[in-house]
Amino acid sequence: MSSRIKRYADEQRKAAEAALAHLAAELSAAGLKLPSACVDHGSPYTGVVLVSLGSAGAEVIEQLADVIRRGNERARP
Repeated sequence: MSSRIKRYADEQRKAAEAALAHLAAELSAAGLKLPSACVDHGSPYTGVVLVSLGSAGAEVIEQLADVIRRGNERARP
């Protein structure tokens, strides 16, 4: 990996870790947790780092959908 891509990947990893921490905090405030959410490995070719939301049971996904629905209802004019 070139040093330029490595620097970009490091920036991407920091951003992904911050985004995941933010999501985890908000989910926790709603009483939810995605147990296998994690920062994925970055591509050695592009430096892009993704967040994997992982697997969760149907009950957690239903609760997450409900939290998003309520947020969407509040956001509507």
